[in-house]
Amino acid sequence: MKNRDSVRAALNAIFMLLALIGLLVYFAFPAHHLVGLAIIGVGMLAKIVEFFIRFMF
Repeated sequence: MKNRDSVRAALNAIFMLLALIGLLVYFAFPAHHLVGLAIIGVGMLAKIVEFFIRFMF
C-alpha cells in the first residue's frame, strides 16, 4: 500500500513538473510550440498511469 502511494506521488510530481516546463517552453519560445506540447503530452501520460494505479489497484 505504501509503495503504491509513493509511486503515485512520484508520478504526480513528474506530471506537475513536466506540465510547468511544457508551459514555459510553449510560451517562452514561440517557435517551439510543438516541443512544449510534446513535453505536456509526456506529462499527461504520467498522469494517466497514475490514474490507472489509483483506480485499478
